[in-house]
Amino acid sequence: MNRTIEIAPVRKSVLVDASPPQAFAVFTSGINRWWPKSHGIGAGPIRESVIEPLVGGRWFTRHEDGNDVVIGHVRVWQPAERLVFSWEISSEWKPDPRPEFTSEVEVRFTAEAGGRTRVDLEHRNFERLGAAAGEKLRKDVDGGWPHLLDLYAKDASRKETKS
Repeated sequence: MNRTIEIAPVRKSVLVDASPPQAFAVFTSGINRWWPKSHGIGAGPIRESVIEPLVGGRWFTRHEDGNDVVIGHVRVWQPAERLVFSWEISSEWKPDPRPEFTSEVEVRFTAEAGGRTRVDLEHRNFERLGAAAGEKLRKDVDGGWPHLLDLYAKDASRKETKS
């Protein structure tokens, strides 16, 4: 008997003092400012983090050794509204581009009162990695996204980042 496993998605939200277009821009084109240089899966230190602004575009890190390491690919690109990308990282924190083993991250940007934006992040499809590996990755990202979103929110809410 074949049994399908399901692993609950990780859901996190943060409120930023920025409009949806600005919040989206900081998350995407501004990622190099807030994504920690210590959070990479390449062999060398991160020099730059980049999200290419189109469906099919790469989210990658460029390292001091000259190598680019792909974190994922953009699946949905709706500026000021929604971003979806594949998470091509295994539970062992190694690159794994095989589509059948990738999880997925969706980020939504919703206008709130006072010119603020609620940013909702959902990291899902951990079951693609198998039960043990999926649970491990889920646990790891459940602990990691709050810190990353805090760094993002601080950058997005800075007055000097606004146009």
